[in-house]
Amino acid sequence: MHPGRQLGVLGLVFVVLYLCVFFAAGASGGWKERLEPKLGLDLVGGTQATYIASQQGGQPTPEAMERAREIIESRVNALGVSEAEVVIQGNNTIVVSLAGEAKEQLKSLGQAANMRFRLLTAVTGDVAAAAVNPPSPAPSASASGSADPSAPAVAPSAGAKSGAPAASSSPSTGGQGGGEAAPAPSVTPSVAPSAAAPAASASAAAPAPVTADIKQQREAVAKKVGAEAWAAAEKLTAPVDLSTDPKAGLPFKAFAGLSGEEVNALDPKMQFNVPTISCDQLNKRPDGAIDDISTEVVACYNGAKVVLDKAEVVGDDISSASPQIDQQSRWVVSLDFDSEGQKKWAALTRKAFEAGTTEPCYIAASAFGPSSDGQTHCAVAVVLDKEVISAPQIQAVLTGQSQITGDFTAATAKELADQLKFGAIPVTFQAGPAQTITATVGGQQLEAGLLAAAIGLGLVAIYSFFYYRLLGLVIFLSLGLSALLTFGALVFLGRSIGFTLTLAGIVGFIVSLGVAADSFVIYFERLKDEIHEGRSPRSAVPRAWHRARRTIISANAITIMCAVVLYIVSIGQVQGLAFALGLSTVLDLLVVFLFRHPIMTLLASSRAFLSPRVSGLGRVLRRSQTEESVSSRVKEA
Repeated sequence: MHPGRQLGVLGLVFVVLYLCVFFAAGASGGWKERLEPKLGLDLVGGTQATYIASQQGGQPTPEAMERAREIIESRVNALGVSEAEVVIQGNNTIVVSLAGEAKEQLKSLGQAANMRFRLLTAVTGDVAAAAVNPPSPAPSASASGSADPSAPAVAPSAGAKSGAPAASSSPSTGGQGGGEAAPAPSVTPSVAPSAAAPAASASAAAPAPVTADIKQQREAVAKKVGAEAWAAAEKLTAPVDLSTDPKAGLPFKAFAGLSGEEVNALDPKMQFNVPTISCDQLNKRPDGAIDDISTEVVACYNGAKVVLDKAEVVGDDISSASPQIDQQSRWVVSLDFDSEGQKKWAALTRKAFEAGTTEPCYIAASAFGPSSDGQTHCAVAVVLDKEVISAPQIQAVLTGQSQITGDFTAATAKELADQLKFGAIPVTFQAGPAQTITATVGGQQLEAGLLAAAIGLGLVAIYSFFYYRLLGLVIFLSLGLSALLTFGALVFLGRSIGFTLTLAGIVGFIVSLGVAADSFVIYFERLKDEIHEGRSPRSAVPRAWHRARRTIISANAITIMCAVVLYIVSIGQVQGLAFALGLSTVLDLLVVFLFRHPIMTLLASSRAFLSPRVSGLGRVLRRSQTEESVSSRVKEA
């Protein structure tokens, strides 16, 4: 063999690993900061958030709570946070614990992420309509994969924060063409009634069911605003025109003092028609306020109140969602529907494209005139939870891939895609207190554990040098190299995949030392057996390696398989222990093949290795030398 080659490969592994540690993506700060591994909650403290769940109709069911816990845990993992604890406490509380300062990350975990696609049926004022529904550009000729050749697929591009929705051509194959719509002019929405905006009551959607609780809440609201204001609000059939008569809103002044929960109890028609009910009040309604897919709802978009028809396409119809970069180098969220969802999506866009001939809808043509095909079409609102993130005018029957575009960054696009991909949480959460917890106990345990590990390693080193002498140096160097490889892997994996080192992980690394020590014993004792059988140390080394190699590989393979099974079937910190054990065992095998065997081959050629007093082979080597001497004398006689 050529031991120099194996040692060179090991050196290359070290160089590549530590170049990644110091210079790969995510490495920042000084040298000390770049060498810091990502520590877990029990070692450095962290943030703990509480989510209190509620479900329409009463207490959340155990099945719904478990499903919610699984979705939140998936979202935590998708954020790149490992070793997170997501547990159910009591009947309606989920507690999430993350290492380090993670309050910003915790904000979005409990959001419902209910995606709804609703036909827009009314808007408060023509000027508001100009901001809500700017015309889309002409579909690109390259987008010809639609089922309708005369109407290439045009996917609504929802601006998460943009005031002007964009529209892009997208055939069923996912290809893209077309361009972005011209931005809407900067205008202040008014509440003047529009001839093109039918009253909310004109919608074909079924009225929301009124439960006993809702009746009681409405009675309380009627008492709060006064009988006169309540009666006036009930008589409204369209939004009150304040542009011509600002005093027309005085009878409804009391409604401006209602809370979000009180506004949520009102009929959607009243929410839309009463001019003093503001978008701020509507946005403060409880989570899940407009999730009912069978009724019309009222929401806000760009400062204007809008009426939305029942949801004919929902988030459950989405088969996948992923962040992508479009042809304009912008981050977008790409949506693919399942087979049933594609049928629903095509039917909804066909209804909007036919300009309200089958269902009442809102046509935004007064500000911009007809669209590029010479016709006017209806708008479909893309609703995420309580927020209308876009309301583009539909210019084709859509059958393929759709996109959500806007002022996304890589992080926000991934966050939205993950929320949609992992599904809607079956319960509604009210965020409880988020608090920072310390790691006093974990720090003390870490110090005690590291002290115990140092004492144990010291005793192993002393015993190795006492029993194996020169071979003990091989043991010491091998453990040192394994430690350096493990440490570098910890730092790199912490940045790249979010691996977090906890006390359980440290236990896994310490246990792996026993596996490494076993491989030394197997090899060295086999070497003694070969010398005892009469072979020279130089010839015994390769033969001992050949015979011990299978046993070493088998023992380490069993440990790795146990670690993999434990990682799959366990959760939380136990997974950290399994990951650490498996990682350190793999790295130990790397050191065995690229360092231990080559260095033993080099030592077998040295004079020190042939000395019983120095090599550590002791009596075995003396006996072998004595037997060789006796044998030679016998031959001479």
